[in-house]
Amino acid sequence: MTDPSAEHDAAVTDRAILTGSAYNTGRDLSARQSIYQWQTPRYDLPGIVVEQLRGTRGTVVDVGCGNGKFIERLWRDRPEMRLLGLDVSLGILAGVPRPVAVADAAQLPLASTSVDGALALHMLYHVEDIPAAIKELARVVKPGGVVLASTNSARDKAELDHLWERAAGDVLGVDKGPARISLSARFSLEQASGLLGAAFDKVETIELPGTIAVRSPEPVVAHMKSYRAWADQHAVPFEETVERAREIVSEHIERTGAFEIGCLGGMLICTR
Repeated sequence: MTDPSAEHDAAVTDRAILTGSAYNTGRDLSARQSIYQWQTPRYDLPGIVVEQLRGTRGTVVDVGCGNGKFIERLWRDRPEMRLLGLDVSLGILAGVPRPVAVADAAQLPLASTSVDGALALHMLYHVEDIPAAIKELARVVKPGGVVLASTNSARDKAELDHLWERAAGDVLGVDKGPARISLSARFSLEQASGLLGAAFDKVETIELPGTIAVRSPEPVVAHMKSYRAWADQHAVPFEETVERAREIVSEHIERTGAFEIGCLGGMLICTR
């Protein structure tokens, strides 16, 4: 019998999915990012990155830079800094401030000790060989430099996981449907410090807990639809399940006034 979790892990790192649909544009990534505007407390993640790099001068590389939201903030707040964006997907780099390049996180096209800082923000779970990518980050950063990584807890947005299982169950006519794919499961906040600690002398974790409260189902629907690249891995009619989730959330909001989602992400500051 096939292990669904193994299939999910393989899909999260599948290069064809990542470059061909999940991140061929910034649309779905932006949809996942947008739900945090309803979070309390609000965290300015790009601002946290700027603050953690306050003592860094010179060159910073953003590995897996995605739609470039962190590079754009650094360009604005630290115009003297030299920045380079790298991502496995050419398509998503279209709107990112130059210079950028297509690159594999496990084989960075950079000389050893050539940069003063590196970012690996919500992306290491997409790398097939996570320890190799972490070693690459340690290799390219100068002694005394800093690497910032981020991810979510295994408990993050559990309400959305339960919502998906309920909606999928309703569509399939069973009590509980199959679990939705988890992007951060391979590199959760609970695992991250240990994995990073194999290559760095010091790893400090900043936890960022909060609660998202929405008064319309649309932010939840947008978030769920942002997983459309992995629709085949959900073993359930994807669009039907999303629409059933919309109905469940609408009914909940009508009864209680809001649909709440518990969040827990974190930033890890790594030094050698």
